[in-house]
Amino acid sequence: MATYKETVGTAVTNYAGNNPGVVTGELWYDSTNKDFKYQYLNVTAAGSWRTANSLNTARAYGSGAGIYTAGIVFGGNLPPAGGNTETFNGTNWAEVNDLTTARYYGAGAGTSTAAIMIGGTPSNKDETELWNGTNWTEVNDLNQGRQGNAAAGQGTTTASLTFGGEAPGNTANTESWNGTNWTEVNNLNTARRTLGGAGDQPAALAFGGLNGGNKDVTELWNGTNWTEVNDLNTARETITGSGSQPAALAFGGYTSTAVGNTELWNGTNWAEQNDLNTARYGSGGFGTTSNTVGAGGTPPVTAAAEEWTGAGQPVGAWSTANSLNTGRYGLAGANTSPAPSTGLAFGGYTTTELAVTESYNGTNWTEVNDLNTARNYLAGAGISTNALAIGGAPVSPAGALTESFNGTNWTEVNDLGTPRSALAAGGTYTSALAFGGGPGTKAETELWNGTNWTEVNNLNTARNALGGCGSSNTSALAMGGNPPTMAVTESWNGTNWTEVNDLNDAREWIVGAGDAPSALAFGGLSPGHTANTEDWNGVSWVEVANLGTARGYAAGSGNSTAALCFGGNNPPSTGATEEWNSPSNVVKTLTD
Repeated sequence: MATYKETVGTAVTNYAGNNPGVVTGELWYDSTNKDFKYQYLNVTAAGSWRTANSLNTARAYGSGAGIYTAGIVFGGNLPPAGGNTETFNGTNWAEVNDLTTARYYGAGAGTSTAAIMIGGTPSNKDETELWNGTNWTEVNDLNQGRQGNAAAGQGTTTASLTFGGEAPGNTANTESWNGTNWTEVNNLNTARRTLGGAGDQPAALAFGGLNGGNKDVTELWNGTNWTEVNDLNTARETITGSGSQPAALAFGGYTSTAVGNTELWNGTNWAEQNDLNTARYGSGGFGTTSNTVGAGGTPPVTAAAEEWTGAGQPVGAWSTANSLNTGRYGLAGANTSPAPSTGLAFGGYTTTELAVTESYNGTNWTEVNDLNTARNYLAGAGISTNALAIGGAPVSPAGALTESFNGTNWTEVNDLGTPRSALAAGGTYTSALAFGGGPGTKAETELWNGTNWTEVNNLNTARNALGGCGSSNTSALAMGGNPPTMAVTESWNGTNWTEVNDLNDAREWIVGAGDAPSALAFGGLSPGHTANTEDWNGVSWVEVANLGTARGYAAGSGNSTAALCFGGNNPPSTGATEEWNSPSNVVKTLTD
């Protein structure tokens, strides 16, 4: 019998505790707990939708093609019928050349550089157009003009299928495209319109639709015939589909009202998933069951888009680390430190304001030289060897104070223009931004150039006890705050603040890590102490794994993939430290 080393290529290692050096699936012996252990990647148990950047042009009943990082949406009812075409690169939409024939309620297939538009309305179109990555060109027409039809043809414009629709009257007609001509092939078993489609020419899926009522009927195409298979869980029309025949997604639609229902097809059955955030029908969609985009829809006619991330995707998690030497709350951290390998914690409160400073080396906190002025409810910027401590309470005399840390000592430098506490900050020790705060609620924003603070454009929403983060004074994020407890989020581009999508959970005394394109928000009061963690992708927040210890008035550092949370109050004051890693691993113990 082969040994473990012969099979895997390494011997079973001996390590006291959880071994950070092993790879997924590698076995080691935990000499502390006398157990054999291994680890694997932590993944989501269920898929979810999150807000994406909106289309440039609002529309309903548009068509889509492509994949998550390279998609296209075309046509739609603006109203009226439009030929508008937009491409998607995984983040942003770009307007490109329009369809030759403006229409909606058609069907689409192909890719972002080679798409096909089939049928549509007004007047039951038989037109077919091909997209070459730059322009649309009319090619040979359908044999039967129609609207409300569906299509299949992932990844190609030379082997597509269209089926169903209204011609007028509900039709079961199916036609196959070979890159040049349409050929009538075997019909659907159930005639219907405004149905959903997925898959490709030799293996397609037709589901839902309308014919004397909403349909839950699902049919499978094997390249020759349609066969009825297991039904949708929710009968509906004007449904959007994406993916392949063995792995498809059906979302949105209309029953007696707009719905957000999402269902996953595994080749045999439909399973209900998490709903769209906004119920709608008539979205243009593209992608796979791992990543799909649904854009536009109604009611009302919208430009809003959402992204689907399927189950089994790598996710982040918090893990317990060694605590601060001095438990406290209202402290600050050098918030751009490359956590969790380094960190700096300074100031705070126990029974009085503190000047205590501690440095984190990835394992332990060590006390280093104190701030010159003890204070709490201050803000921090920079890294563990080059940091700024900004403002704080009591506002007189600490509210305007700024101190710079060189890795050994703190030095007082030029003051803020507006004294304040409960403020937020981001950036580096030579390029920082300070914003919001109190007493009262302040909207003031100041920019640090390494020597002086300069007042710049204010926050749109004045507030204190807010969270903030930023990699420089040109890219920052402000979230939450009070009064009252709020979810408002604003993004800084170096000149102005812009209101963007809100937190899912309104809160104050929240901690931020990262910057405007990619951030993490955790902890806070909502109004009770919370462990909630949310991830920002530059467009929207999504709830992810909670902190192990719920707390407010904490501090943090790092970014959306590697962060630290330390200190805070639940009460009482705590020195608890947690490390965020994304993606993270799950450690399992071998049992008899």
